Amino acid sequence: MKLRIIGLIAGAVLILAASCQSEQEMEFARYYSAGSLVYQQHCQNCHGDKGQGLQILIPPLTDSVFLKNNKTKLACFVKNGLEGKITINGRVFDDQMQGDDLSPLEIAKVLTYIANSYGNKLGTITLQQVQNDLKTCE
Repeated sequence: MKLRIIGLIAGAVLILAASCQSEQEMEFARYYSAGSLVYQQHCQNCHGDKGQGLQILIPPLTDSVFLKNNKTKLACFVKNGLEGKITINGRVFDDQMQGDDLSPLEIAKVLTYIANSYGNKLGTITLQQVQNDLKTCE
């Protein structure tokens, strides 16, 4: 009986704590956790489990300066791929990244995950942002 009461109190505390989060915090948590799964399925094989890339062939995802400077292009990179020279952490990469047929929502989630992992802190990349950015792909 005593354990049951403790369990009920613990459950109530968890519910109360969850209800104290703002809508933005809950949206970020949903995008980030779902983005982790998308990353594992579609990106991790090339970019690594810690975003470290593959030596001189595949760039790491640890350069928040590159991500921040290209934030409006990231959705296009994921959807259509990327070709040509890019500089990440002072190293030049010149290979082709294949695009992936992810939905705009999946792109938003995986970009939120990448943009807030591996030392990056760029906040939530929303579905609306991705949809707008995809309209401007070259």
